[in-house]
Amino acid sequence: MGHGHGHGHAHGHHHHHHGHDHGHGHDHDSPGASALPAAFDASVPDDALSPEQQSRRTLLRRAGLLGAGLTAAGVLGRAATAPAYAATDGRRSNGFLWLAGDHHIHTQYSSDGKYRVVDQVRQGARHGMDWLVITDHGSATHARIGVEKVNPDIQEARSAHQDTLVFQGLEWNIPGAEHGTVFVHPGKNEVSVLKQFETDYDGSVKNASDSTPANEALAVAGLAFLGEQVRRRKVKDALMLANHPARRGVDSPHEIRAWRDATDPGHQIAVGFEGAPGHQAAGLPAPLGPARARGIYDNSPSANSFAGYPLESYRTWGGFDWMTATVGGLWDSLLAEGKPWWITANSDSHQVYADTAVRGTGGDFTTDGRYADPVYGGRIDITQGDYWPGQYSRTHVGADGFSYAAVMDGIRAGRVWVDHGQLVGGLDVRVTGGSRWATLGGALHVKKGTDVTLTVDVALAGGPNWAGFVPRLARVDVIQGDVTGTVTDRDTFTAPTARVVKSYEVDRSTGTVRLTYRLGRVEEPLYVRLRGTDGNRSAVGAMGAAVDPAGPAMDVVGDADPWRDLWFYSNPVWVLPS
Repeated sequence: MGHGHGHGHAHGHHHHHHGHDHGHGHDHDSPGASALPAAFDASVPDDALSPEQQSRRTLLRRAGLLGAGLTAAGVLGRAATAPAYAATDGRRSNGFLWLAGDHHIHTQYSSDGKYRVVDQVRQGARHGMDWLVITDHGSATHARIGVEKVNPDIQEARSAHQDTLVFQGLEWNIPGAEHGTVFVHPGKNEVSVLKQFETDYDGSVKNASDSTPANEALAVAGLAFLGEQVRRRKVKDALMLANHPARRGVDSPHEIRAWRDATDPGHQIAVGFEGAPGHQAAGLPAPLGPARARGIYDNSPSANSFAGYPLESYRTWGGFDWMTATVGGLWDSLLAEGKPWWITANSDSHQVYADTAVRGTGGDFTTDGRYADPVYGGRIDITQGDYWPGQYSRTHVGADGFSYAAVMDGIRAGRVWVDHGQLVGGLDVRVTGGSRWATLGGALHVKKGTDVTLTVDVALAGGPNWAGFVPRLARVDVIQGDVTGTVTDRDTFTAPTARVVKSYEVDRSTGTVRLTYRLGRVEEPLYVRLRGTDGNRSAVGAMGAAVDPAGPAMDVVGDADPWRDLWFYSNPVWVLPS
């Protein structure tokens, strides 16, 4: 049973989240986690909140995340009555604090950016974000000056918006590949570690962009460098997530596996990729939109592209990247190895659709490492393809508390689900068997032949999204695949056993829906993951109707209104019998 063994290693660092008796394992106080943000804390009266905190609380209530039904944490405990967090002290029960965030955001310190750090953070907070990562582009200018100059702005934003966790990161030009988010836990060395990493391992800085073995090796060395900084306690933690992985076809399957395997599985640095790219407004049709492609996925193969990818991989599918959207495709091929690899969603916010700000004049980007502050431009710009953080895309992380470390731990553990357009308010996923349970990113270890059940509680949208309508969830799909072990060909990008095993039509529009799927007596290792849709657009999946009868449809370049095609996806839960 080699495949089971490898998986046990991969999950060794957070096995305490599963395998315990249902009644405990999550009851102990969370050391080092700060108190709940005021908006979450029911003991703080409405009139004691700042306007920003009041709007956050209103948003949480509308989404069904506070008050009746779901608890402050946005999850259900064993029974609907069990609070996931006691409102007063943040004590852990059976649940997690679900924190929404965005790991891919640009500012005036990017050569193609415009906004101040505080603009992005203020907008993110207004749009319900609990955590944000500032990721200006890796470049010679950024490495020389920008990575240092942005830090005081980030520190100021942290002070001004104490209910929002603001990480410093950068958008790494991965040698031999696409872009990726790299970010570190805040601390006195956050700038020096990022600066050295960028100087020594950025593909643009090192002129190492082409798909060559030497450049691919440099990327792996960069991840090893970050792992070493964590081991030496220069920084408390570091993570890497690959951005818009299928956009140009240059992230080959073997490179993704190399990043995943570059560091100790007990403390992986590279942990996933964007399930859905940013730039979602780019698909809005003319005359009121840019009339491009969602995610700006309007590319064709180049000399550096992986030859095995089909042409349709260069497009988004229901706003999601082809690697994620294809049931039985590349993401499933990684999960079938039984190793962690997670998906996220974010804004990639550079220039926001229908915004009135323009780049300020004066100064010089190369000299200053930044553009002048934005100014009012006197008109609404409908040629831009981005949304503010949280306005459209959200990454929800199940955290042990409200802290930087808890968010990073939650991401590494794979307790993550993503949605577009506030399609649903909350998601609680449990796989139970014997007296044990596991949730997203976790592994349920059971004896062979144990009866296993998947229970999903979906909080339906409790109010209008940022486009002004209440989204309606039409269907939830359960996707299941076998764990077949490590692949011999590291350029594998199919998983022949993955398929949609059950679809649930959702026949109500308010409250919480509970879905129960019986996996039966499990004899061999497998995983399950979830997907949901508003039902507006669908097509038979690439692997045929027996695999995916009603998956996302390929987005039309120039005519893809993102608000008319909403999906959510969850990360997997494994079941590992022995």
